[in-house]
Amino acid sequence: MPGIESANPFAYVSTETIPQSPPPVAASGPVGWLKTNLFATRRDTVLTIAVFLVLVWILPPVLNWLFFDAVWTGDGRDACLGEHVGACWAFVEAKFGQFMYGRYPVELRWRVDLTGLLLIAGLVPIAIPSVPYKRENALYLLVIFPIIAFVLLTGWPILEPVETSRWGGLLVTLVVAIVGIVVSFPLGILLALGRRSNLPIVKTFSVIFIEFWRGVPLITVLFMSSVMLPLFLPADVSFDKLLRALIGVALFSSAYMAEVIRGGLQAIPKGQYEAANAMALTYWQGMRLIILPQALKLVIPGIVNTFIGLFKDTSLVLIIGIFDLLGIVQQNFTDTNWISPATPATGLVFAAFVYFIFCFGMSRYSAFMERRLDTGHKR
Repeated sequence: MPGIESANPFAYVSTETIPQSPPPVAASGPVGWLKTNLFATRRDTVLTIAVFLVLVWILPPVLNWLFFDAVWTGDGRDACLGEHVGACWAFVEAKFGQFMYGRYPVELRWRVDLTGLLLIAGLVPIAIPSVPYKRENALYLLVIFPIIAFVLLTGWPILEPVETSRWGGLLVTLVVAIVGIVVSFPLGILLALGRRSNLPIVKTFSVIFIEFWRGVPLITVLFMSSVMLPLFLPADVSFDKLLRALIGVALFSSAYMAEVIRGGLQAIPKGQYEAANAMALTYWQGMRLIILPQALKLVIPGIVNTFIGLFKDTSLVLIIGIFDLLGIVQQNFTDTNWISPATPATGLVFAAFVYFIFCFGMSRYSAFMERRLDTGHKR
């Protein structure tokens, strides 16, 4: 423009070379991970050092007792006696069969092993999302496998019978937990839907059922089912003790499951229900195709938490004379061939480790499903 000096069109271009900057702090690899997660601030550094010192103080004696000073082989209590003797794993090795099967006949334990393999064969394909034929796998697990497992474990009607009073150990723990989980989940869904129903009779029944079972301790439920229930039945009518425990545990867990699922239903926006109505879906079609898939996805942590609590609560069946894993371990403390100061602690550590393996596995699979089904609900 006239009256204005023409400016250099490339004045914004630097005419000098910018000096090299120092390399960035390592943000990847082991060093970067340590700086980001453990030593990012002064507070993090102090906490990291404090935790490290606590671990240095606690871990050496624990490791010495568990492994380095432990007794791994032996034929009796003499092997586990001494001043500096750690865990008596020889006791666990000698009693391992009882811990797993209880008093199930040794020559028939192959039936328990086969049942476990058939269960794993059905669980693995249905637990891996990429494996096809989910409906067929579900049909196998919910219909075919229970029949095969019942025949194998009890022997009725074609094999040598084995009374449930001879079952014990991890076998009983898994039977009670699996039956409780399989029964309580669909029953909890129905109770949750019933509590939100507009039908007064259905809603009242669901509320009474849930509040009754949530208000009674599980120990009381087991005691009533084992001791009091037979008193109200005719003299010629009796139920298997394990069956009564299974029914009590399933009903008790279903009440808690119903409240977890009801929380998921309440978290679904009203627009989803209106969308189901706008598509001319029936009540059950809307629930099955639109509402329940979203609600169950939101409450996966609560559902798995209920499953884990149920798995640990199986130890309470000991109060009615059913020896689960923890009960059979405690029963063997009185074996005069293995009485030693380290025997009780070793048995309890072994039982705790088994419980931890199953509970941790459920927790990790829950986290995997949360990540896979995540659709942006994270904050």
